[in-house]
Amino acid sequence: MTGVLIDWTQSSFTAAGFTREVFRRGSGPGVIVVHELPGITPKVAAFADEVVDAGFTVLMPSLVGTPGREYSNGYLAKSALRLCIASEFTHWALNQTSPIIGWLRALAHDLHTELGGPGVGAIGMCFSGGFALAMMVDDAVVAPVLSQPSLPLSAFGAARAADLNLSPADALVVARRAAEGCQVLGLRFTEDKLVGTRFDSLRELLGDSFLAVEIPSNAKSDHSVLTEQRHEPSVQRVLQFLHAKLA
Repeated sequence: MTGVLIDWTQSSFTAAGFTREVFRRGSGPGVIVVHELPGITPKVAAFADEVVDAGFTVLMPSLVGTPGREYSNGYLAKSALRLCIASEFTHWALNQTSPIIGWLRALAHDLHTELGGPGVGAIGMCFSGGFALAMMVDDAVVAPVLSQPSLPLSAFGAARAADLNLSPADALVVARRAAEGCQVLGLRFTEDKLVGTRFDSLRELLGDSFLAVEIPSNAKSDHSVLTEQRHEPSVQRVLQFLHAKLA
């Protein structure tokens, strides 16, 4: 591997009927960083490098796109089309957990088994923002971070804008874990329409265990809190959260 991923070790992981590439780097407690659209761009990789430098073992799965490729509008459109036709993602239906979550839970469980400790962290962004919430069904995930959660697509009605991409059974487990003290960190720009009203849904489901970071938008295009429109205090808040939960 060359370019921005030159220092990362590439392998594949198979579980729940899926096989995906996974990039690994670092030492210390485990954190899974799930990229946004269009894929593992240089800015996503740079954020993951910061998590490594903060003292964590990071696994970065590649779910869509070409790892290391630069962001562009054309690349974004191509990856979005791939997302919309892929059966492993639930992008339209309500009250469903995306099938790829089973693979991500297995990945988290495998990492926790290897490294031990209290558990692992999971960071989702954009289309994967809610994935960290669904990964909480596995007790191995103790530090879930939801950055601008955007599935199911919120532009098509109020119900989708509020939906958390969780099946009713998974929502019950997530609510139980939150009641038992597992906190969830959420981040968004206030004018980000892709997030819809999910922060209201998260408050209802998680209660005081939902830690919301809501950043005033400077532009209507503000979306990617940790990467393209990086908000430095929020990046530091994520690292602090991981240290508090995984140390």
